[in-house]
Amino acid sequence: MLRPWIGAQTWESLAFLHWRVEPERMRALVPAQLPLDLLDGSAWLGVTPFRVTGNRLRGLPPVPPVDRFPELNVRTYVTVGGRPGIHFFSLDAASWAAVLGARIAYRLPYFPADMACSGAPDGVRYRSVRRAGPAAALVARYRPTGPPFNAVAGSLEHWLTERYCLYVTGRSRLVRRADIAHPPWALRPAEAELERNTMGRPLGLALDGEPHVLFAARQDVCVWPLTLAKGSLSGQSRYSGAEAPSAKAGLDTPLLSASG
Repeated sequence: MLRPWIGAQTWESLAFLHWRVEPERMRALVPAQLPLDLLDGSAWLGVTPFRVTGNRLRGLPPVPPVDRFPELNVRTYVTVGGRPGIHFFSLDAASWAAVLGARIAYRLPYFPADMACSGAPDGVRYRSVRRAGPAAALVARYRPTGPPFNAVAGSLEHWLTERYCLYVTGRSRLVRRADIAHPPWALRPAEAELERNTMGRPLGLALDGEPHVLFAARQDVCVWPLTLAKGSLSGQSRYSGAEAPSAKAGLDTPLLSASG
């Protein structure tokens, strides 16, 4: 990351909701240039609701109304050139300006949505209904159930969360990477009640089982511009070279296949 970062923001009241997915099913959904990361033979799909605050460009203060808004992403995990990262299937935001800016600057599949994120005695209440693009919605409550901890390398929690770049592809089949930087996650065990969850429907996945849930109160993030990913080739293998070490915690989450 020799170039300077170009943007910064804070993520608040964030939940990591994860489901196991059959590798062959996930492989069909992810661009062929991106080798999947597998953990104990499974791919994972993440749904991550949170609130953005303090959104700003380098050298500038946060400017309303694009300085704070709810955001929600659907993601899985890949490794390119030895660097573990994130592949986003979709990102919803309550700010039209943020949606347009991210689509232009990062080539990410952002969509506008009607969204609300608020604290409550029983935890965080979250609502998102997409306004354009493939229909998708999340209505949920989630709350932490234990003290903060830093995930240990080799654990499921570390594998799911400690990733410091995202990858995008385009018509040229080139893979581009955007780096991010932040302190290690201060995670907390958590529970979630999903009143409505159709975020997997555009992918043909029914997220019916109980997810693996983590909570983070806050994360301060810097982001870098897109650059060509080193080691990216259009003929990459279908999966990344080696799976992560066994991490049994949470692996009783049922495998997902195509929705009926």
